Amino acid sequence: MTTMSINIAMCKHSSSFPSKVSPSSGRKPPIGFGYRAGSMKAFKPNASSTDANNVEDNSVTLVLLAGGVGKRMGANMPKQYLPLLDVPIAVYSLRKFATMREIGEIVVVCNEEYDDVFTSEKISKPLVIARPGAERQDSVYNGITKARKETKLLAIHDSARPLTDLEDARRCFEDGAKFGAAVLAVKCKATIKQANKDGSIDKTLDRSLLWEMQTPQVIEPNLLKEGFQYVKENGLEVTDDVSVVEHLGKRVQITEGSYYNIKVTTPEDMFIAERLLNEEPKLRCV
Repeated sequence: MTTMSINIAMCKHSSSFPSKVSPSSGRKPPIGFGYRAGSMKAFKPNASSTDANNVEDNSVTLVLLAGGVGKRMGANMPKQYLPLLDVPIAVYSLRKFATMREIGEIVVVCNEEYDDVFTSEKISKPLVIARPGAERQDSVYNGITKARKETKLLAIHDSARPLTDLEDARRCFEDGAKFGAAVLAVKCKATIKQANKDGSIDKTLDRSLLWEMQTPQVIEPNLLKEGFQYVKENGLEVTDDVSVVEHLGKRVQITEGSYYNIKVTTPEDMFIAERLLNEEPKLRCV
């Protein structure tokens, strides 16, 4: 990628895109993306999810985090504003979540110089801008304080995750409404070792119990605010949103998601994201 300029173009669905890979298609899924044999999607039974959608229309506030720096990308702008197939990465989430009936408003947390990336978009949901803080938890707090009082659920989402399947997000909303807090996650595929400070291996963790957290992370407003208060009073630092609920000793439900839902952090991730968008048109924004 030689250009780093932002080109906010409309996403185009193309009839030339291949349909979803199936065992009978004769085509193989991309190597190394971590999909199970015969499918481009992660298998997700998720018995905890409700069968019927119990989330009211316009009852969820999406807090879209777009204030990060993204140093690992090595670009001349934050990663979430780099063009992915001619559309800024962050705009995928803005457009996609704006189509969900459950979403009542979108709060974007971003630096002032990037306001127009979002305000120039023609979306059907109310858009509110908040400013980032020194750490992720500060940015999240600034975002949730802008949410309207009548919201029933807060859905925190990383703008660097442009490939979220909205059906996965909907199931996470349902689990959030049922349990008070829920998070999209996938089972760990790699063997994880716990190390000592000197770099030697301490022990091997049980992979069957390990999950990789994703976003959105969906939490009831009062519960999240209570968690933030606890974290602040005890001088704790958290790297994801459901951790503040964990610190309260409250339940957080895992909603099994998809390996599609990668966080675009490195140049290699950009290549993978482009490949997935071309393979699965439903992941593109509308």
